[in-house]
Amino acid sequence: MSRTDGTAPSRPADAIVAGDSLVREYSRGGGGFFGADEAPTVRAIDEVSVAIERDEVVGIAGPSGSGKSTLLHLLAGLDVPTAGTLSIDGTDIAALSTRQRGALRLETVGIVFQRFHLLDALSARANVAIPLLEAGRSKGDRRARAEELLEAVGLGDRTGHKPGQLSGGEQQRVAIARALATDPALVIADEPTGELDSESGERVLDLLVTAAEDRAVVLASHDQQALDVCDRVIQLRDGRVVGRQ
Repeated sequence: MSRTDGTAPSRPADAIVAGDSLVREYSRGGGGFFGADEAPTVRAIDEVSVAIERDEVVGIAGPSGSGKSTLLHLLAGLDVPTAGTLSIDGTDIAALSTRQRGALRLETVGIVFQRFHLLDALSARANVAIPLLEAGRSKGDRRARAEELLEAVGLGDRTGHKPGQLSGGEQQRVAIARALATDPALVIADEPTGELDSESGERVLDLLVTAAEDRAVVLASHDQQALDVCDRVIQLRDGRVVGRQ
């Protein structure tokens, strides 16, 4: 059922990620007519509450500048709120150091970027294995896991290819495989179909829906095709929730 009052649904006890009354402000910086203590601030996220459970795909929609990317960065633990509380897999991220947040992300969060963010000099297999290298997994384990995931996304015959030898859709599938490498509880996808044609986008969305089995997936998108696969959609405007479907 659609909600247009901006209020949050009740918070499930087993939410993978949960934010209560989240606020994120950024300073425009000093200089000009403003002194250092008078610099104006931008409230990119304004009193947003959200809870995302395992086995669901949640979309975040809204026009450019609505706060979609800022909210994704918070939910992924890439940033911390100015106010409000945020927990990922039961851990309050504000209580963690920068290094501890990085360790939590590595273990718990997989991120799929719009422009793939693959390393051009590395093969598809090596790109997928990067999080496993950071996690200290052995070379044999890294190779086996990367090949398993590339097979799962339909690229078992392209493991040795570098990004420049792959289509945009294939690169995004490599990026999804990389996001799943550590078997995270949460997958965050920022405009995952934004660089793709409709056929490639459909295949990528199918993979993200499959990824939601026993984990949570959050995707931000302008693409109605992407939003249509979501179990529910949070609508943002000017940093505030203006509807839930």
